[in-house]
Amino acid sequence: MKTDYKKEKPAVPMLAATETPKPNAPMETQSTNGVSGGTKGKKKRNRRLICICVTLLILLLIFIVLLVLGLTLFKPKRPITTIDSVAVDRLQASVDVLNLKVVLNLTLSVDISLKNPNRVGFSFGNSSALLNYGGKLIGEAPLPASRLGAEKTLPMNITLTLMADRLLTDTQIINDVMSGSIPVNTFVRVAGKVSVLKIFKIKVQSSSSCDIVISVANRNVTSQRCKYSTKL
Repeated sequence: MKTDYKKEKPAVPMLAATETPKPNAPMETQSTNGVSGGTKGKKKRNRRLICICVTLLILLLIFIVLLVLGLTLFKPKRPITTIDSVAVDRLQASVDVLNLKVVLNLTLSVDISLKNPNRVGFSFGNSSALLNYGGKLIGEAPLPASRLGAEKTLPMNITLTLMADRLLTDTQIINDVMSGSIPVNTFVRVAGKVSVLKIFKIKVQSSSSCDIVISVANRNVTSQRCKYSTKL
């Protein structure tokens, strides 16, 4: 007799209802990584912004400190140009009455001092010392550019020579020579810059004007009156 045996297939285990499907696990990991990366990027941006703000604040404080120093301790002061003395080096004067002409040779030696009262150096450009008569320019001497140290005084000696051709048509000079006194004017102007902390450059100007009277007989200066002015 043949007996039929039925093979039973093993039972397939059922997934528990509460078990989370595996395919979803990688998605959760990716989502968590994305949030973490965004947080780190935001923190980096915040730190960068804080660094920039702190740097700008420090620069602003440095600028304020330099500005305060520039307006107080290093506050620019006006340089002073002084004509200390005027002496007659040479004087020859004669009058040609028939031709109404004056033969006049005049040379003046002028001592000038330029004082810088600032705590920083003062640089000035090329300038000139002028000799005037009756509002006319009759002589000129150059003043070379230079630099004057802090709180220093620069003495200068210049020679002013009369340019005789400037007085050929001036009739007033005849009266002055015959009266024995010749009034002239010397004028000096110096313009430059004061550099405060090598950042702020301020333009300054100093000038001096002296009215002097020269004795024809004694060949010397009998009177001298000076005016000084400075500008920032």
